[in-house]
Amino acid sequence: MLPHLQDPAVIDLQPLLQKALLLQTPERLLSSLVRRPPLAPEVLVAHRGGDRLLGLSVVRRLNRSGSCWGVEELRLCRGALSEPGSPTARQVEGALLREALHRCPGASSWITRVPTGHQDRLALLREQGFQPLLQETLWYWEPGPVEAGSSLPAAVPPGDDLQLRHLNRRSAPLLWHLEQATCPAQLRQLLDRRIEDVLDQSEGRGLLWVDTSRQQAVAAVRRLRQHRLGPVELEVTLHPGWSHLHGPALARLVRHQADGISPLRLRSDSGDHEREGWLSNLGAVAEGEDLLMARSVWRRQESRVLSRQSWRLDTVLDSFKPRRRPVPTPLQRGVGSGR
Repeated sequence: MLPHLQDPAVIDLQPLLQKALLLQTPERLLSSLVRRPPLAPEVLVAHRGGDRLLGLSVVRRLNRSGSCWGVEELRLCRGALSEPGSPTARQVEGALLREALHRCPGASSWITRVPTGHQDRLALLREQGFQPLLQETLWYWEPGPVEAGSSLPAAVPPGDDLQLRHLNRRSAPLLWHLEQATCPAQLRQLLDRRIEDVLDQSEGRGLLWVDTSRQQAVAAVRRLRQHRLGPVELEVTLHPGWSHLHGPALARLVRHQADGISPLRLRSDSGDHEREGWLSNLGAVAEGEDLLMARSVWRRQESRVLSRQSWRLDTVLDSFKPRRRPVPTPLQRGVGSGR
């Protein structure tokens, strides 16, 4: 099918489509045995007559357990749809989305982002059970050459007993707890992230400020793993009780994490005026708004005896793993901007 995917609407997705085609069989085999990051997305193609592309969708697992999936792309080939006898754009989009939801029976939640001005796409998602959860402002930032190339270490803000740490397997639980404290409760439940998911979604780079008296991360900047086209995205997470850290020290932390990459994209919750003012002072420019849409599927749990063929390898091995003490969870968490 790849030779026929030359439509201008999808030509920029060629590298991703080639990767998905090569890795789809190993991905399905490995995901049925162990919990691991996805190798490649699932790609669905709508075509006519076997060689006339009408549209395609790209969906991907957002966690290792496969409980949460994301709709990354939903593209239409307008030229083919304008031919006599072709289905409407709404019919093709709806069919692609329904088929994607049907092909991932293990998914209990779906996440996607849509520009707020894309009314047709928003209406389609609502028809399929998606509801708006969060409105975000996108920021476009071009660090200056001196800022981006600076090799100076990122300093901690004065007056606070904070320590700078790099994101790795040892510090990942601190970032996970910080995300739990900042993410809205409903979205947190749908994302269903574990500590390993936080590392999977990071591009191997991240910095944290840790309150040494409580051994608690209060701020983090990390580079998100890039799946979609466009600028590299930095995520800035700040504990709700430490909003006073919006200032020059946090700006230096972000510039240090940029590490010579330009341009960059950042996000803020719409209405978070403190974060928006800080981003403006950083030199970032607001370029639009996205609506985060989510769909949850609640299934009645039926008692059944699992056959040996349905056991996952990691589930079978769990009983042989050494027992570890549970990690304490904060009793009280604030809800605020997770960006």
